[in-house]
Amino acid sequence: MHQYFIKTPWLVKRLFSSYIWSLPPVENEVYLTFDDGPHPMITPFVLDELKNYNALATFFCIGKNVVAYPDIYERILEEGHSVGNHTHNHLNGWKVPDEQYLKNISEASKYIESNLFRPPYGRIKRGQAKKIPPTIAREQVKIIMWDVLSADFDRNISPQQCLENVLKNVTAGSVVVFHDSEKAFPNLQYVLPIVLKHLRERKMIFKNIIL
Repeated sequence: MHQYFIKTPWLVKRLFSSYIWSLPPVENEVYLTFDDGPHPMITPFVLDELKNYNALATFFCIGKNVVAYPDIYERILEEGHSVGNHTHNHLNGWKVPDEQYLKNISEASKYIESNLFRPPYGRIKRGQAKKIPPTIAREQVKIIMWDVLSADFDRNISPQQCLENVLKNVTAGSVVVFHDSEKAFPNLQYVLPIVLKHLRERKMIFKNIIL
């Protein structure tokens, strides 16, 4: 039995109401997000698929991967997508001291200019959340969670189940999580093109997160 929610329950959203779980459903928008990149092969695959549908998305990048693949990071920006901070080393906020966690976010912010932050695994302590330093431009950092988890990272589910996770749960304003990572790629490679096609047929607009 997996230890995560595909559709984030309303109670979780209410208990952690200072975090952003979805966005106002103004014009049938959907917000696709990709965690853990950039990756030298998988991120270009994602960008190519998005381009096929003139779709914008948001990439929550790991600082060390931005350092390793700056050209791919630049391509994300050049093609109009948003980026967010996902720590420098993919740290689990529940398992490391606050000072180490906050320092890791700051390290990533040297390479990722954004007021958006997503904690790896969705795990961050309240105290850590309150202490995230503002961006260089003195903007307050917004913590972006999600409304729908594709679970593409779960090797125990089939690509078809991953697809169902998304298509059955997406509504206008949903923030959907995918991963541009090697672990997720067997599912992502199958799911992403179909999700883009089906949601476009449902007249959904693919937007990036700008707050």
